[in-house]
Amino acid sequence: MSDIAKARRKGRITRHRRVRKKISGTAARPRLAVHRSNRHITAQVIDDESGRTIAAASSVEPALRSNSSGSVEAATKIGALVAERARAAGVTAVVFDRGGNLYHGRVAAVATAAREAGLEF
Repeated sequence: MSDIAKARRKGRITRHRRVRKKISGTAARPRLAVHRSNRHITAQVIDDESGRTIAAASSVEPALRSNSSGSVEAATKIGALVAERARAAGVTAVVFDRGGNLYHGRVAAVATAAREAGLEF
């Protein structure tokens, strides 16, 4: 890993810690956490009080795996799927955790798709 990559990773982790100081998932309003890598995107609905994942969706899943698993298109599918699974588990409102990433591109696509699928945040 180059020095530039290390600096970027450190910056993202610092931003994530700053965001997580203010955001915490409860049973009433769990946290919708997004993790973005170069090739894939993952979204989880987490209750931090009990330390339990309520719903999750990832581009690594066989049903969603395609050549463009790291695209905005794939992120939109993930957002809609995680919202559908969360609503099936009885969750209607969440707190959005962008994971230290900018609210742009794939991260914003997950949020928009989740909102359109019925989650409130």
